[in-house]
Amino acid sequence: MNYLYELGISIVLFMQNLGGWLTGPMKFFSFMGTAEFYLLIMPVLYWSIDATLGLRIGIILLVSDGINFILKVGFHTARPFWLSRQVENFAFEYTFGMPSGHAQSSAAVFGLLAASLKRRWVWVVSLILIFLIGVSRVYLAVHFPHDVIVGWIVGFLIVWVFLRVEKPVTAWLANQTIGTSILAAFTFSLAILILGLIVRTIAFEWQLPQTWVENARLAFPNEELINPFKITALLRTCGVLFGFSAGGLWLSARGGFSARGSWWKRILRFLIGVLGVVILWMGLGAIIPDPDTFLGYTLYYTWYAVIGFWISALAPMMFIRFNLAQPKIEKDPVG
Repeated sequence: MNYLYELGISIVLFMQNLGGWLTGPMKFFSFMGTAEFYLLIMPVLYWSIDATLGLRIGIILLVSDGINFILKVGFHTARPFWLSRQVENFAFEYTFGMPSGHAQSSAAVFGLLAASLKRRWVWVVSLILIFLIGVSRVYLAVHFPHDVIVGWIVGFLIVWVFLRVEKPVTAWLANQTIGTSILAAFTFSLAILILGLIVRTIAFEWQLPQTWVENARLAFPNEELINPFKITALLRTCGVLFGFSAGGLWLSARGGFSARGSWWKRILRFLIGVLGVVILWMGLGAIIPDPDTFLGYTLYYTWYAVIGFWISALAPMMFIRFNLAQPKIEKDPVG
């Protein structure tokens, strides 16, 4: 591993020495791999373009996010700015390095998008974006090249598995009651959460090197101390996963939702939906305690489950109620 670290530092320094003109583009492509970007794109797809595709993209993104947390904690590897003071620091990250979440999520999301649309130009654009998002993380000194490569492998593997289990799982759910389907969604979400907690408990016995903490503090003196075992990200992901998938199942049992319609209705749906997310996020966030107890963990998970349910079910029901959308029709093509 030390050899990979040393080689990785050399590659980061080589890329950064190509010139500061790359900083802007690299930050842009890095943003395209953030949770904030995907949480913007997912509702746009679901509410305003193609509800079925949006639901599938949302689920694979959230599943990938949960798996990424588990793998990061399991491998518990460093980031470049934790090890070297030679690299220029552009972004702060407190989680472990491998696999790169940006590389993994971009491979999963854009990979599924390209596989679903089945158009050559979509594949070309998707692969270019996946590559540039991964490369940007190396330039910004938040990942080693091997972090990115492993992220790509895991992301594409998730797409491969998703495409093979999607039809049988969907067929099984279609034959279940809505209560059983929602229970299955909860169980799946809980399984990811429990697995993450088990891996975290095992890895917690490993001692985080003080030099990693000190180098990160020197690189970003105004940020919190790195805490790679922090569980809030996994709670958030699993909560949204349960709420989002349960909401999709609940809405489907009531006729579904079509994202078709005039352009102004699509824009208005998006604005109203995002406003609801902000209200729930800020409103419930003001009363939810810090998740440092079992009650806090439970409420934190529930908070994000409510947000997920709003995105996939409550907002579309409101759109239908106020004639901003129609129930799903048999064929709902993109556009």
